[in-house]
Amino acid sequence: MDQRKRRDAQLPYISDESVMEEQKNARRLTQALNTIDRSDFDGIARIVKELLGKSEGAFINPPFYCDYGSHIEVGKNFFANYNCTILDVAKVTIGDNCLFAPNVSIYTAGHPVHPATRNTMYEYGISVSIGDNVWVGGNVVICPGVHIGNNAVIGAGSVVTKDIPDNVIAAGNPCRVIREITEADRKLYFRDREFDEEAWEDIQKKEEQGL
Repeated sequence: MDQRKRRDAQLPYISDESVMEEQKNARRLTQALNTIDRSDFDGIARIVKELLGKSEGAFINPPFYCDYGSHIEVGKNFFANYNCTILDVAKVTIGDNCLFAPNVSIYTAGHPVHPATRNTMYEYGISVSIGDNVWVGGNVVICPGVHIGNNAVIGAGSVVTKDIPDNVIAAGNPCRVIREITEADRKLYFRDREFDEEAWEDIQKKEEQGL
């Protein structure tokens, strides 16, 4: 089995010449993305569309870094803020309506713990998946093999080492569930602050229209 097949099977592999060759397209596209006029929103969107393996209405504020891009699949209306890094050695799957604050990092890549085996140049990639309607706070690190459930909120500065269930707020290092998200949260926009009447009427109209 060649090294690319080993990598894609989530087996230990070595980044040989053929593996590095596959990264060239992503490096070319991220170079274009990270040097484009930041006010050229249409141009940014076009590069993001070409870079990612699957996307619909995705937008990424540069700078952005990844290994392949083709291993990243995002759903509708994905947004990542400045300085996002996704080491997509293995597949990274992200659902609809997901928001990333600045400095979010997703790592599918890793190395053996023992120095003797680590020094043999073997590494690995274990897939990461994120459900629909997930908001990931600033400076969050998501580690290999993690699944984050639908509607979850990950607090700023968290290091996510284990799976996070649906409909919860989770935070910390290591990241852990703080509480469930309930109907009482619907009318709040920040802590105990409620939406004003004008905004709440607009929200209700959008919900009625299925937006």
